[in-house]
Amino acid sequence: MITNLHIKNIGIIEDIEINFNEGFNVLTGETGAGKSLIINALNIISGGRFSKDMIRKGENQSYVEICLFEPENENSIDGNIIISREINSNGRNMCKINGRMATVNELKEFMRKIIEIHGQNDSQNLLDSKEHLNYLDGFIGCKINDLKETYSEFYTKYLNIKKELKENYGDDKERQRRLDLLKYQYNEIEKAELKNEEDEELETKQKLILNSEKIASTLNDIDISIGENAIDIISNAIKQIEKIENIDSKYQECTNSLKSVYYEIQEISRDISNYKDDVYFDESEQKEIENRLDLIYDLKRKYGNSIQEILNYQNEVKDEIYRIENMEEYTNKLKQKQITVTDKLNEISLKIHNLREIKAKELSNEINKNLQDLEMKNAKINIHVDLLDNFYETGKDNVEFYISTNIGEDEKELIRIASGGEMSRIMLAIKTVLANSDNIPVLVFDEIDTGISGKASNKVAEKLSKISKNHQVICISHLPSIAAIADYNYFINKQIENERTITTIKKLEETEIIHEIARISSGEINEATLNYARELRCKKLA
Repeated sequence: MITNLHIKNIGIIEDIEINFNEGFNVLTGETGAGKSLIINALNIISGGRFSKDMIRKGENQSYVEICLFEPENENSIDGNIIISREINSNGRNMCKINGRMATVNELKEFMRKIIEIHGQNDSQNLLDSKEHLNYLDGFIGCKINDLKETYSEFYTKYLNIKKELKENYGDDKERQRRLDLLKYQYNEIEKAELKNEEDEELETKQKLILNSEKIASTLNDIDISIGENAIDIISNAIKQIEKIENIDSKYQECTNSLKSVYYEIQEISRDISNYKDDVYFDESEQKEIENRLDLIYDLKRKYGNSIQEILNYQNEVKDEIYRIENMEEYTNKLKQKQITVTDKLNEISLKIHNLREIKAKELSNEINKNLQDLEMKNAKINIHVDLLDNFYETGKDNVEFYISTNIGEDEKELIRIASGGEMSRIMLAIKTVLANSDNIPVLVFDEIDTGISGKASNKVAEKLSKISKNHQVICISHLPSIAAIADYNYFINKQIENERTITTIKKLEETEIIHEIARISSGEINEATLNYARELRCKKLA
């Protein structure tokens, strides 16, 4: 559920916080006070679109933060989830889920499972026939989940087989062209007789050959410096120090050190001489190395970034050649497997269809009972479950809600016949039926009572209250019957501060609730309207 909503710089909202509670939360207030901006803020934090025009005049950014208490959600920390969205006037968005950066799409996908917003002209889910199947399956509940899970496993196999058959190179000519190409590639790699890390060894040799003249000259200079200079100088120094080494032990140590250096330099001198002997320049070998490297580079360009990748590709080509050369046998096996999987899919999808058909009648009846309660006595919902020819992710069914709003009229698709006010009541009827199975924890209703009055308004209030037993309900309303039955009431007001209009919100105490019910019942607060408000409120408190 939502525990706190923080909004900054949206329209006339400068900076407000709302602490919501479990159950039925009703927001009331005068027209233009900012009630719709709160719904806009909930839309924004749910990943909805945002217009720069919504940013408060004189500000560069808007900010919405929501705190949820969802102890079973894997993203929660001690049950709490903090979600924020900052939008700048330059169009830059910054979304966070518990401090982790998220994209708008990630935010939308996350919040889709938390909040569902319904407005007087915003029943997109009800107008989307794809959602009708979700409503029906939600009503069926656990009975259909196992079937759908099994169906999904076979559907994945079915798609993979179809894809593999489609990729089996088409007709004989296309297959032969592909086979010729693969054999050419395989032979080209095979002929090269590649060895792992061969290119690195060749590059090292090439580098030595290309720098052979420089290496020889340098080694020769070093050999002269050591052999003709350093060794003779150190040898002479040893002879001199030996003359005094018996005088003091320290001179003996110095003699030993000089001899050690002398022997080490002699060893180095021999190594340098050997290096000189190893240096050579062979033009034919250089050409051979260059040609070999050119071949390897060409194969890398075609088949991989390294010799190992080229060899891996060669193995893949070998496997594909085998499949193509044995295509008829391989394809027949696939087709037989496809028949088996298709038969299983048909079997499962028929079970799903039969279950949906039975439950569609039950759901239709339950919705129609609620529509009667909501003063749509002549309306009749009929849920069609049509078995299609093709397999889809959810089965072979097309589920669509049909309605007849008056006796004697033909039923038509819901999207073609229902008005905005009717849509609100139909959605409310559906939500009432699905209240026990619907796993969306927060339902927001934005003035769905528009155009409703009298007995129907009392029924709407009862339905909303019933839904709030299993969901947190946040409702913006102008109806006194709805305000009277709320668990928590909030009053939204606008006022002038420093020559700017700002929105304020206050959670009402019981006396204030009575006054607000009286105000929205007739626009005036007097003894008669207060008594009427008390009567309405008593039904809630009774």
